[in-house]
Amino acid sequence: MTQVTSDSSLPPAKTSVLRLAPILSGFFIMGFVDVVGIATNYVKKDFGLSDTLSNLLPMAVFLWFLIFSVPTGMLMNRIGRKRTVQLSLLITGIGLLVPMISYTLPVVLSAFALLGIGNTLLQVALNPLLTNVVSKDRLTSSLTTGQFIKAVSSFLGPIIAAYAGTRFGNWQLLFPLFAGITLLSFLWLGSTPLHEGGRKENTSTIAECFALLGDGRIFLYFLGILTLVGIDVGLNVSAPKILMERTGMALEQAGYVASVYFVFKTAGTFLGAILLAKWPAHRFYLGSAIAAVAAMVILLFAHNAGLIYAGVALAGFACANIFSILFSFALQRMPERSNEVSGLLIMGVSGGAIFPLVMGVASDAAGAQWGAVAVLLVCCVYHWVLAVREMR
Repeated sequence: MTQVTSDSSLPPAKTSVLRLAPILSGFFIMGFVDVVGIATNYVKKDFGLSDTLSNLLPMAVFLWFLIFSVPTGMLMNRIGRKRTVQLSLLITGIGLLVPMISYTLPVVLSAFALLGIGNTLLQVALNPLLTNVVSKDRLTSSLTTGQFIKAVSSFLGPIIAAYAGTRFGNWQLLFPLFAGITLLSFLWLGSTPLHEGGRKENTSTIAECFALLGDGRIFLYFLGILTLVGIDVGLNVSAPKILMERTGMALEQAGYVASVYFVFKTAGTFLGAILLAKWPAHRFYLGSAIAAVAAMVILLFAHNAGLIYAGVALAGFACANIFSILFSFALQRMPERSNEVSGLLIMGVSGGAIFPLVMGVASDAAGAQWGAVAVLLVCCVYHWVLAVREMR
């Protein structure tokens, strides 16, 4: 049964800001998981690993979204959303401190496993926790604001790692810094009274939770998250390869294209947080999906570095708000089962492990990176079709 905390003593006019701020800080912690991208390169260099072994780091993170997402939705029914978020922050903080104890490959893998587990709990619990402090008509824009904060965090991770490595000769210093920020977020949320309502969510088995996918819309939203994260991760993997293959650019230069993606994704979430407070979410979704398809068409045929960068930038801008839009659709579809729905949707984050593999098979079969882009194009077309369906 969901835990209830009374907060009637707080003035209604101030409650919204006082409650919303510590929840939004959780989205900044959520972005810490993206440090696995830059960390993979450093760990590969530090331990002289092959690509196969170094790729165990991202797998150590994404695997847990598949395993723990649905059980986390059930856990929220027992201990409440706020306590689940606090547990996630605790696990994340421990994971961030582990590499400082001993810097060996098994320890690093364990650290990122903890980071993945903590992030899974955080993503499942934090989104529905927002529904306790924002109104229904503000949910999409609030979720988008959270994604903007997460994008800023994701963007800062590589910069902090590079600065720590250059200035102090130790890129790992980002771990205690992130751990300290996580602790502050934990304490801030813990000191904030939140009313989670008096309702009961009685889903008691995993089978009953998965049965929610029998609702056609929920199933389509799940596939939307699965393909969206596939686009997000897959494009960051393939974009440097596209530049190298078609322009002869060196890896050191081509790698910066990932920063272009994150910069425009951050800008997109910032703009989306403003526009979604005024525009209907389904129309915004349709425009985003069409722009995403256009971006993949550009990347499918472009052989000029400028056009490739433009395609990546457009993709980042187009995909920036789709996650929060789909999440708000799903939570509004079944508000009485929001804990379980959140767990099911976050399970779709495992698409970040699935689609890059499919893209690798496709590019090998095609003998060129257009095979990988074709997979991404199919994913974007799916969102176009889903957006048109939402307009009805």
